Amino acid sequence: MTSSFLDLVDLAAERLGATVIACNDEFFAPKENLIKPGPPVWREGEYTERGKWMDGWETRRRRDGGEYDWCIIRLGVPGVVRGVVVDTTHFKGNYPASCAVDVCDRAGTLAADDLRRADWHEVLQRTPLDGDTRNEFAIEKAPRATHLRFRIFPDGGVARLRVHGEVVADWPRLARRGDVDLAAAEHGGLVVACSDMFFGSHHNLIMPGDATHMGDGWETKRRRGAGHDWTIVRLAAAGTVRRVEIDTRHFKGNSPGACSLEGCSDAKMERWIALMTRTPLQAHRRNIFEEEVRAIGDVTHVRFNIYPDGGVGRLRLFGRPRQPLPVHLDS
Repeated sequence: MTSSFLDLVDLAAERLGATVIACNDEFFAPKENLIKPGPPVWREGEYTERGKWMDGWETRRRRDGGEYDWCIIRLGVPGVVRGVVVDTTHFKGNYPASCAVDVCDRAGTLAADDLRRADWHEVLQRTPLDGDTRNEFAIEKAPRATHLRFRIFPDGGVARLRVHGEVVADWPRLARRGDVDLAAAEHGGLVVACSDMFFGSHHNLIMPGDATHMGDGWETKRRRGAGHDWTIVRLAAAGTVRRVEIDTRHFKGNSPGACSLEGCSDAKMERWIALMTRTPLQAHRRNIFEEEVRAIGDVTHVRFNIYPDGGVGRLRLFGRPRQPLPVHLDS
């Protein structure tokens, strides 16, 4: 069943800075595979000195009477977990019977021993798993978290773990910088809608770092009729956009011909005001606009229009934050 939390950012994504810190066992396959980007793969007939090569985290068969195996992940950014995907693809006779998830909120860079003694808060109680499938579990009540502990009962293998949630940024610290990227995923920005993403996900637009290739951006199919493509970003904080960067690098023969921006500050997104009128874009370059950006005051959402279609690697909306958008915390 498709869950709404899947539209939220993966707090455990490597490109957000997440790291697998420790586990109690990784005899057959290493813990780092849990948060690898991309879907798990299968290599027919490939074996290591310890057994079948598997694209995931796999522990040995328990013979010591222990209850579960565990793995600790430092989230890429602090946030509130709204749901997890426990992907057991290719694990058919060796997946765990069940799993549980705990979180904690600990500042700084901590050693594995410190985290093992942390005050963990269970957000997903022990729940049965199915093999060779994406197990999706919504989480209704969770506190702010910096780390996650994934427990599997009693042992076995999991290909990927996705931890979807809402970012809780340190806005007092960010505000001291002056202008910040109000759209950035690591600050709490979120792409909430788009017209099309046939070749590349709209979520790529606001990810950290530069796009590494065309597949690491947002790209729509070729239009054969009237209209244009668009995407809507909910800003991490209400604020005034002062500078815009639209990066079309890697898009050489398929970048949009032009773009425009609109902003709004009403929750229903009914009243859009022109932030930047239709402006030509150059292919395969970092397009920077400052004088073209109109002063329309604080906005909470921005609609990015491209004409008529094409691909963009990154969208940066720099401005002065005024009020962080609310994230509902559960104690």
